[in-house]
Amino acid sequence: MRKQYLHLSAYTCDVCSGPVIAGSLGVRENEISREIETSTVGAICISCGHRQDKATEPGRLRYFFPIEWESVNIKVVGHSGHSEPAYVEALNRAERH
Repeated sequence: MRKQYLHLSAYTCDVCSGPVIAGSLGVRENEISREIETSTVGAICISCGHRQDKATEPGRLRYFFPIEWESVNIKVVGHSGHSEPAYVEALNRAERH
């Protein structure tokens, strides 16, 4: 009974002092086992969009309880290793500027 869990954390942005939300996914074989196949989803400041991958001092890292998350099959595009939705979003963002 493999289950996937979403982990979220928050910390202060170095650029604007807004909240940075970071996420990762982990898989457990059962509810009492340790997580395997852990992967980082990414981190972004929800105020300014800065992609800050870790908290810096004097900020305080806050963790939220893991949430069970259904597995999603994501199509990877080309050699970039990015998922199709992320790739399309990046292209659309580049076209706007």
